[in-house]
Amino acid sequence: MKAYQIFCDSSCDLPDILLKQHNIKLIPFYVSFDRDKYYKENIDISNEDFYEILALKSTYSSTSMPSVQDYINEFRLALKNDLNIICLCLSHTLSGSYQSAVNAKHILEEQYPEAEIHIIDSIQATAAQGMLLLQIAYMKEAGMSISAIAEKIDRIKATARIMFTVDSLEYLEKGKRIGKAAALVGDLLNLNPLIQLKGAELIPYSNVKGRKNSLDRIYSMVKEYFKETGEMPEHYDFGIAHATTLEDALYLQKCVEGYIGRKIDYPVFQIGVTIGTYTGPGGIGICFVKKYNYI
Repeated sequence: MKAYQIFCDSSCDLPDILLKQHNIKLIPFYVSFDRDKYYKENIDISNEDFYEILALKSTYSSTSMPSVQDYINEFRLALKNDLNIICLCLSHTLSGSYQSAVNAKHILEEQYPEAEIHIIDSIQATAAQGMLLLQIAYMKEAGMSISAIAEKIDRIKATARIMFTVDSLEYLEKGKRIGKAAALVGDLLNLNPLIQLKGAELIPYSNVKGRKNSLDRIYSMVKEYFKETGEMPEHYDFGIAHATTLEDALYLQKCVEGYIGRKIDYPVFQIGVTIGTYTGPGGIGICFVKKYNYI
């Protein structure tokens, strides 16, 4: 079986320690505060600097996806080393990153006709995308072929969810990523909107008053999911993602660990520059995905 390299765009928000542990290569998004100068995520700008600029300048950011050439440059390095490629991308409904990667694949397949290149639309974002990425890594480490992984991850990704809240819908609105969540008017009523990212769509859930109530409600959304579906939590991996509210994230982690009866295996994810552009500093959520060996 020919060796292969795992790639992902930087919207997965996977901590560096896990990227290094599983030899995963990231292809960065770009962010700008003036639509003139752009910074590569995790390279030219850190999460801390990004949120500090949002807070101090009371400004909004915009993102730009990795270009076709960005993907070609990174993929070609692997192909020259005789490696096949599997790449997981941010949901196509939130970005054109997936299409950039697909276009790069088509160009490189003409130059490397023997290469096997798989581009996967995660239909997810942030930590849920990152946890899908880890399932790919686990399958690779278990000795599965690249084609078997590509087939299986398409079934796994349908199980991934993010139950999350934001302090305001203004960042989603400004970024034109609000979708069906426009049905929530929490920012107008001084309420916290609750949203689910499911199957590439932002699904409105409800509004609640107060930050603490919103945290408890997204935790309840997780329990409701498993009660309604009959799925077993022990068959799933769980993670917590936050932008700038680590204390709230640790509170949710404790709640989820009490529910599932075990420690969460992963460090708390920080929502990075790309997704933070659309959730703002108050974004926080619970993510989960079914483990590959239960699919």
